[in-house]
Amino acid sequence: MTGDGHSRRAVLRTAGIAGAGLGLGAFAGGTAHADAPAVGAASGTASGTAADTAKDTAKAPARKGDTMIGVPFDRRSTVRVGIIGLGNRGGSMIDLFLAIPGVRVVALCDPVKEKTAAAAKKVTAAGQPAPATYTKGEHDYENLCKRGDIDFVYVATPWDFHFEMAKSAMLNGKHVGVECPIAMRLDELWELVDLSERTRRHCMQLENCCYGKNEMRVLRMAHAGKFGDLLHAAGAYNHDLRGLMFDPDYYEGPWRRLWHTRLRGDLYPNHGFGPTANYMDVNRGDRVTHISSFGTPALGLAEYRKEHMPPGDPSWKETYIESDRTISLVQTAKGRVIRLEHDVSTPHPYSRINSLGGTRGVFEDYPERIYIEPDHTNDEWGDFGKYAAEFDHWLWKEHSNPPGGHGGMDYIMIFRLMQTMQLGLVPDFDVYDAATWTAPVPLSHLSIKAKGAPQAIPDFTRGLWKKARPGIDSEKPKA
Repeated sequence: MTGDGHSRRAVLRTAGIAGAGLGLGAFAGGTAHADAPAVGAASGTASGTAADTAKDTAKAPARKGDTMIGVPFDRRSTVRVGIIGLGNRGGSMIDLFLAIPGVRVVALCDPVKEKTAAAAKKVTAAGQPAPATYTKGEHDYENLCKRGDIDFVYVATPWDFHFEMAKSAMLNGKHVGVECPIAMRLDELWELVDLSERTRRHCMQLENCCYGKNEMRVLRMAHAGKFGDLLHAAGAYNHDLRGLMFDPDYYEGPWRRLWHTRLRGDLYPNHGFGPTANYMDVNRGDRVTHISSFGTPALGLAEYRKEHMPPGDPSWKETYIESDRTISLVQTAKGRVIRLEHDVSTPHPYSRINSLGGTRGVFEDYPERIYIEPDHTNDEWGDFGKYAAEFDHWLWKEHSNPPGGHGGMDYIMIFRLMQTMQLGLVPDFDVYDAATWTAPVPLSHLSIKAKGAPQAIPDFTRGLWKKARPGIDSEKPKA
């Protein structure tokens, strides 16, 4: 969670896991071929062959319930929300829930009582009844999940707790949406898939970048055939976080920085993978099959620490192994290629890359530019803005100036999710998307340890990816 107490638990818990080994290769019931290195380990080699590891990671466990593909929410006029985690993310996202008609925030949970109290004041200031609050230790979120007056649980905590909180929500009959990544291990991803199917509750990765204005415009253009047959895409999370990760006041404890002592792969693939997977209709007519990853040396955080942190700072006890830049290539069943990048440890301007190419042209973001035939000629980039009137998604046309951060895509995402619950619609994304978009976390680590050897990406849909179906490129509801 976002409180000091929970952060201390995160430090102890994940340090113990790292020392014992994460068992990243064993998540489909096979035998682990590559454990996570212990804190302080500089490198490692995967035991077993790459083919053995790929086979194990791809094996799907037997289905324990009917699919959640195409399952609508029960229609409800009011969506009752419980929020777990009220730090930087949860403390700001509560404003968006409160801004949507027909949404009530009924319960809040964070071990930092001051943050819970501040969030509760926002609820009453919005004219809603005072919410129940849960601040009594690291497991009090379980009591929030047990309430009978909650329809949807929103989880905005450190990554260490996403899996167990999503699990608790579903086991207590709640739909759940989780900030990125939804879990850190393949076995956890499979368990979330199985729990969603068994409990008949949706478990969703709240990937806000899928609702970015440019991303949604590109998606609609792709579906309209403007890029021809799709061939390649690229997405990233290249964001210099060095200052924030060493800032004692920004994160509650060093939980995010400590992940750089545990894994070498792409720790945060969702912002790039979610939108590009949508472009390729992954899980909706295509699927991702393998990932090959490569990582640079881990130098950036240590250099930043040397220049900015005083002697005796606790960070001097840390040994960083996370690659400063991870580059992954993902193959799809149709032969397409998606490139993913992750870099939060070196100086560079922010970029999610956000590129899509096909037989008729290409779009590239940061800065936005487009070249598609026959609209453009002479190898000169065209104006992407000229496609807004025809291809902007109806959500952006209805909400041209949305509130909230990240250019409004946070609000668009929450508005649409609450709308699907209020109208009893199928959600735009589901547990299979959540698991797919997060699978590069453990698999990129395995691939880097295996010197780039391809790792099989499980088919979390268990064969149902072959059928085309709607996604984030949704039709405007009639009611």
